[in-house]
Amino acid sequence: MIPPEKAEGKLKAEFDKAVRRAGKVFNILRIQSLNAETLKASMHLYLASMYGPSGLTRVEREMLGTVVSWANDCFY
Repeated sequence: MIPPEKAEGKLKAEFDKAVRRAGKVFNILRIQSLNAETLKASMHLYLASMYGPSGLTRVEREMLGTVVSWANDCFY
């Protein structure tokens, strides 16, 4: 993994966006740090799923994410 303080180019841009969104770079993003394009695509999918048009409210989507993460023994 490439730590945020050593990120450059496209990876730095994605990490900077993460800090603006969440105040830090979560481990799920750090794991994808070796391929900035994959990280960017992953974030696009996440943002579309969580903020795009849906029959679910934002709260319902967060609740689903939390429950699925808990069921998978994963910190969310």
